[in-house]
Amino acid sequence: MALRFTLRQLEYFLAVGECGSIALAAERINVSSPSISAAISQLEAEFGLKLFVRRHAHGLSLTQGGQRFMEQVRALLGQAAGLNALANEITGNVRGPLNIGCLLTFAQIVLPQIRRSFVDLNPEVQVRQFERDQAELFDALRTARIDLALTYDLNIPSDLTFLPLIELPPYALINETHDLAHRESVAPSELAEYPMVLLDLPMSAEYFLSFFSAVGVTPQISERTRDMAVMRSLVANGFGYSLANIRPRTDLAPDGRKLRFVPLTGPVRALKLGLLMSEGWDQSLTTRAFVDHARSRITDMGAPGMHVRPNGLRRDF
Repeated sequence: MALRFTLRQLEYFLAVGECGSIALAAERINVSSPSISAAISQLEAEFGLKLFVRRHAHGLSLTQGGQRFMEQVRALLGQAAGLNALANEITGNVRGPLNIGCLLTFAQIVLPQIRRSFVDLNPEVQVRQFERDQAELFDALRTARIDLALTYDLNIPSDLTFLPLIELPPYALINETHDLAHRESVAPSELAEYPMVLLDLPMSAEYFLSFFSAVGVTPQISERTRDMAVMRSLVANGFGYSLANIRPRTDLAPDGRKLRFVPLTGPVRALKLGLLMSEGWDQSLTTRAFVDHARSRITDMGAPGMHVRPNGLRRDF
């Protein structure tokens, strides 16, 4: 008797197997928890196989059979993606699914406009976007949950390929009534005596704090947040300064209060914003098309949703 299942059901199963939780899997792939639960139940019924052990306090654990099943599912989904890429190459059409990751710190600023213009040019592509921190982007690329990511050149591992687009020097974000708000530039040593609101994300926090250790001073961290919008509002309301490499086109915080973006001077490394991919990315016509599109939209002349400083020059690759 022929088995009846869909690739979508297998995708849901793989997400749950990797996350260990239906709720986390639903968040990762932007699908409702009931839809994922139904897909798992249908797969277990179709194959006559118990895939998960349900633990009330610890989510779901794969059974021994479920672990072997997941290995085959991952391979099968990879082959299915390969068939889609092959069809695109044969027909010359840019179409099919494209999963794009983006670093949390600028996902709301840069990616939506690029995604909109790309889909307008390629209406047969189904784009899904995922906002993650740097470590999560690395993991998602290695496990093929995303096809590419828009991020910074922070601690890029050797097994991934980074294609730089533009260079972004850092800014100090300051309340408009701050003592240093009138300055044309400011050094980390001058900021160290004031309270700091740290954007506390993996790798990003270490990058910002390195500015102070390089000159032998210690910042006074008064607040920590993982949310760029929260950070900007805290700064605008006088709870401290912060640091960032992205300057939106508006100098207003989310609550409407004004911010000052003051260039940071001294031994501070600029970050490169670019595209991160795993090995073999260029074998997909759809991925190549998005890379070309992003290169045309993110340049030293400007980028969607943000200002680019004159020395933030693009480097070809």
